[in-house]
Amino acid sequence: MALKIDESVFDKLAEVLKKHNLTEVEYKYGDIKIKLSSNNFSQSSVPITQQKTVIEEQTKPLENEPTKEKDYNKHPGAVKSPMVGTCYMASEPGASPFISLGDSVQEGQPLLIIEAMKVMNLIKSPKAGKVVHIAVSNSDPIEFGQLLVVIE
Repeated sequence: MALKIDESVFDKLAEVLKKHNLTEVEYKYGDIKIKLSSNNFSQSSVPITQQKTVIEEQTKPLENEPTKEKDYNKHPGAVKSPMVGTCYMASEPGASPFISLGDSVQEGQPLLIIEAMKVMNLIKSPKAGKVVHIAVSNSDPIEFGQLLVVIE
């Protein structure tokens, strides 16, 4: 995946590298990681500003980095699963989903279905509000207490 990044970012990182006499510096912003390294093996080495290399897109968050879902688990509008089963976002295959991100919902409005032991259990909104996070997808296996939706 090709990304276009402002060259001034590289220049500023190069300044940090020089100022602190470092051999390598990494900068992370979201899923983007920029790594600059200097090869100070001789006086005639290439200037650091020309060593603008190695741009990687991280595919996984770091283990210690909090994820959005963890933040939403404690949200007062978190709707959690009352049972184990399989999640369905619509009433039948091919139908429109009950909710989408950003939708306004009313108390008692269907959010999704959880199938448990061949029984379709309609999960309804406990309050009126706006859907700000959907933590599950169609056909996902669901655990008891798992975050499903967040309503503000």
